[in-house]
Amino acid sequence: MTGRVTGRVTGRLVGRVAGPVLHDLAALDGAVYAAVAATDTPTLDAGLRALSRAADHSKINFSIAAALTLGPGRWRRAGQAGAASVAVASFTANVLGKHLVRRPRPDREAARVVVNRHVPMPVSASFPSGHTASAFALATAVGTLLPAAATPLTLLACTVGYSRVHTGVHYPGDVLAGALLGSTCAGVVLAVGRRWVARQVSPVAGAPPCGARAARPG
Repeated sequence: MTGRVTGRVTGRLVGRVAGPVLHDLAALDGAVYAAVAATDTPTLDAGLRALSRAADHSKINFSIAAALTLGPGRWRRAGQAGAASVAVASFTANVLGKHLVRRPRPDREAARVVVNRHVPMPVSASFPSGHTASAFALATAVGTLLPAAATPLTLLACTVGYSRVHTGVHYPGDVLAGALLGSTCAGVVLAVGRRWVARQVSPVAGAPPCGARAARPG
C-alpha cells in the first residue's frame, strides 16, 4: 500500500516538473522553426530543396553504402554496416518512433515558409526525422570503420537534417532526435556485428587448436 502511494506521489511530482519543461522546449523548438522560416535565403533554397528530395527513402544513404560494398576489405564492411544501420534507423524512426509520439507536422503556411523551399509535406508524424536518422546512421557506421569518411558524411547528415527544417517539414527538435536515434542505431549494429565476428573466429569450446592432434587414450 505504501509503495503505491509513494509511486503516485512521485509520478505527480515528475509530471509537475516535466510538464513545464516540455512546454518550454516546445516553445523554443517552434521559435527556432519560425526564425528559419522568416530568414530570407534565396541562394540556398533550391539546393536544400533538391537535397531534401534526394534523401527521400534513404536513396542517398543506400547509394553510398552500395558504392562502398564494391570496394575491398574495410570498404566493403563499412558499406554493409552502413546499409544495415540505415535500415534499422529507418525502421525505428518511421515505424516505431512516429507511431509512438505522433507529433503533428509544422504548419508551414502559418509560418510563411516561402514556396521556393517547399517539398511535399509527408502525411506521417513529425517526430523524429527519419531522413536525419538514416543519414546519421550511415555517417556513424561508415565513419567508425572508415575514419576518413567520418567528416564528409557527418557534414552531409547535418545538411540533410537542416534541409528538413529549411523546407518546413520538420521542427528542429525532430531533427535532433533523429540524429541521436540514427547514431544510436548505428552503434547497436556495429556492436552486434563485432560480437558476431568474434563468435565466428573464436574456436569451438573443447576443440583442439588448429593443427594439433587429439591425444590418444593410453
